[in-house]
Order: sequence, then C-alpha cells, then structure tokens
Amino acid sequence: MKAPSSFKLASALFVAVVLIVWANPADAQCVMCKAVAEDSAEDGGLGAGLNKGILYLMAVPYVLLSALFFVIYKKWKADSAS
Repeated sequence: MKAPSSFKLASALFVAVVLIVWANPADAQCVMCKAVAEDSAEDGGLGAGLNKGILYLMAVPYVLLSALFFVIYKKWKADSAS
C-alpha cells in the first residue's frame, strides 16, 4: 500500500483545523437561539413557533422510516405468500 502524499496529508489537516475553528462560533449561536426561544416561549411568540418547527423536523424522519419499513414488510409478506 502506498503512503499518502504530503499534499493530501496537509490538505486533510487544513480541512480538520478549519472545521474545528468553525465549530466554536456555531456552538455559540445555538446558545443564543436557545436563550431567545426560552424567553419568548412563555409569551407564545417566537419560541412557540420554534418549538413546533423542531417537532416537525423531528417527526419527518420517523414518518419516512415508518413508510419505508411498511413497504418492505408488504413486499416481504407478498413474496413469502407466493
């Protein structure tokens, strides 16, 4: 097996450093959003809508996976009945 070239190693290291540096400000934004959502959720403003949006985004993968498993089950059941 060939050893990776120094250019590939340097570029992978550069990408890793950029992602690590970029993650720190992104984490800070989540705390700010949480604070705004908690403050306005009591009033029924932005926080209530944000909570509904989170529930919607959380439910979509479960619905899609359930539909996929239902289709697979029906196909499996039809193949085993033949």
